[in-house]
Amino acid sequence: MTKQERERIQTVLDLLDEHYTTEYKCYLNHENAEQLLIATMLSAQCTDARVNIVTKDLFQKYKSMEDFANADLKELEQDIHSLGFYHSKAKNIISCAQDVVNKFGGKVPRELDELTSLAGVGRKTANVIRGNIFNEPSIVVDTHVKRISNKLGFTKEDDPEKIEFDLMDVLPKDHWILYNIQIITHGRGLCTARSPKCESCFLNEHCKDYQKKLKQKQRREQAKAVKVLQTKEK
Repeated sequence: MTKQERERIQTVLDLLDEHYTTEYKCYLNHENAEQLLIATMLSAQCTDARVNIVTKDLFQKYKSMEDFANADLKELEQDIHSLGFYHSKAKNIISCAQDVVNKFGGKVPRELDELTSLAGVGRKTANVIRGNIFNEPSIVVDTHVKRISNKLGFTKEDDPEKIEFDLMDVLPKDHWILYNIQIITHGRGLCTARSPKCESCFLNEHCKDYQKKLKQKQRREQAKAVKVLQTKEK
């Protein structure tokens, strides 16, 4: 990585710190590692806000991993029905809870390899747990992090695991956890998937995607101006 690129990345991080919180905040409501694990599994293909509505009652009904491990599949499906993909989510939650109980005494483990050994738990969920519960430097690649990291030129990959490793290479380790929440906030506000507000974005000078589109626009305008001039000269 060139010195210029390192400086560009640091400028982006400084601007994110300036505009957004420098304290990590999890959008999924939870009181402990067990609740966060379940909430994160439920959040697949669903908004955090909707998950929080469901888990408010869910965590009153199922108070421990043992409760989830012994849950009736059909009943749990009904409990989480409104979140979508309820059959696979309920099945994975029960299997995961059984793994936590049988392998780790009912307590969510800390290490990445232990977390990913649990049924239905991939690197994304594992990193959510490690970052929020154990304060371990970790990068969570969700849809916002994937999209915006590509726009910023921090990665060219599409696979979440490859994106994670690219970000680990280019971002300072002490910024890994904070980067997640800042980019999620940015993706929900300015850099939305459908209608990004590029013109008013405080990162546009340092965004490779925006700068590329800006140059393309300038070339089109120049070509149009030349065409108009040639027409007048005829």
